[in-house]
Amino acid sequence: MTQVIVLNGGSSAGKSALARSLQAVLPEPWLSISIDDLVDAMPAAMQASDAGIEITSDGEVNVGPDFRRLQHAWREGVATMARAGAPVIIDDVFLGGPSSQQEWEKALAGLDVLWVGVRCDVAVAARRELARRDRPPGMAELQAEVAHQGVRYDVEVDTTDKEPLEAARVVAAHVR
Repeated sequence: MTQVIVLNGGSSAGKSALARSLQAVLPEPWLSISIDDLVDAMPAAMQASDAGIEITSDGEVNVGPDFRRLQHAWREGVATMARAGAPVIIDDVFLGGPSSQQEWEKALAGLDVLWVGVRCDVAVAARRELARRDRPPGMAELQAEVAHQGVRYDVEVDTTDKEPLEAARVVAAHVR
């Protein structure tokens, strides 16, 4: 049985809406946990620090050793929840490509994981980004392809023209 669904894609690709829609269509309750939850949980001082996470005005994301340490602990904690019986949907952006996936693979070892690529046309993601007003312009464009380079998926969805519930049904069809 699938215990973890990992959604990977660039900023504003539709991962969060897909996660909420998966929670609506899957027959049992699933927790949804996002990389944004981790960033929001960190002290504000880490959000402008070389050791923490810095998001530049043009949308580039730089992370330092303190962020990486906390991110490692967060991944292990998410995996522990899944091992304890809570099915988990993870909403992440693999800025490190295959190395980001490998870090999750280490944390999720022994769990049944469904790897999902969430893609969106760059222009559409950029429009979503502007509408959100919580991301610097350019982040969606910078992350659109880099998040997918070298990453392996069980299923991919393109949210450019697909409603979140429709995309969720595609993903849910792969959940065992």
